[in-house]
Amino acid sequence: MTKLYSLGLGVGTHNQKGEWLEVFYPSPLLAPSDATATAVADTLGYEGGNQALTLTAEQARALSKALADAGDTAQAAIADTLASSERPLVATLLAADEAPTNVPEGYLKLHLLSHRLVKPHGTNLTGLFGVLPNVAWTNAGAIDLAELPAKQLEARLKGELLDVACVDKFPKMTNYVVPAGVRIAHTARVRLGAYLGEGTTIMHEGFVNFNAGTDGPGMIEGRISAGVFVGSGSDLGGGSSTMGTLSGGGNIVISLGKECLLGANAGTGIPLGDRCTVESGLYITAGTKVAVLDDNGKDVDTAKARDLAGKSDLLFRRNSLTGRIECLTNKSSVQLNEELHVNA
Repeated sequence: MTKLYSLGLGVGTHNQKGEWLEVFYPSPLLAPSDATATAVADTLGYEGGNQALTLTAEQARALSKALADAGDTAQAAIADTLASSERPLVATLLAADEAPTNVPEGYLKLHLLSHRLVKPHGTNLTGLFGVLPNVAWTNAGAIDLAELPAKQLEARLKGELLDVACVDKFPKMTNYVVPAGVRIAHTARVRLGAYLGEGTTIMHEGFVNFNAGTDGPGMIEGRISAGVFVGSGSDLGGGSSTMGTLSGGGNIVISLGKECLLGANAGTGIPLGDRCTVESGLYITAGTKVAVLDDNGKDVDTAKARDLAGKSDLLFRRNSLTGRIECLTNKSSVQLNEELHVNA
């Protein structure tokens, strides 16, 4: 019997050197059944480890039959469909949750996140930036940057326009997967590898990076940086932001608990517990000096914001008379309008 951490049958894009630019996995698996893993391993001659095996059409057809015999009709149908493709095919088998070493492995892990099979920080993405190539994402698909000028000229000679939507290592999520029960007003602002829980609404100025996201439901009009996870019922107001570990957060993993509110243009560089509020325009960093108040508004202590990290029922505000930053118990929690998060 073969045991795997993850398995994906995919179709993707090569550059002219035969190097992978991207891979689409229609139905990736986390912890596939032993029967499915064994059928794939035996058919492809897999001998262990993390491998991305290029498939021929003949191998895809053989794989379809082996999977059907193993009782996995869903993956059998995918393999059968892939067999008719003229694009490069790949079977990516991950024996263990290790750092990705090539593009197919990296894309499989990003798919696991966006398909809600793992949550942010739930799979090893160490070194992913170095693995993924910078790509021109166009209306004709992914194009190697070195090959882009020739492709642009080729399109012009045909009287066509090659529209370059962006140049990035990460594509937009919705070109690969659209999770059930979400609304995304501007799809380019959600990267593949984002995790969007059911009931999540991303407004036009909202942004969700890879390995980040929301438990849902939630209203996101601000920025969810890489590595940040937002609990259910929380609201990020317009222009608000969260500090990712790649943006100066060090080793602190930023998160928001349930029913939190970041006001418009507010932000946090510390993890927040449940039912916390940061008032509009106030950005809290780990070293921010905070006056801690009791329920009667009396000074109790002065602390750095990092000392309050992860605690629940806190309200952070700036005193409009003195300018100092204060923290007191938040006696009310955020109540989101349920009708806004019915995204069927």
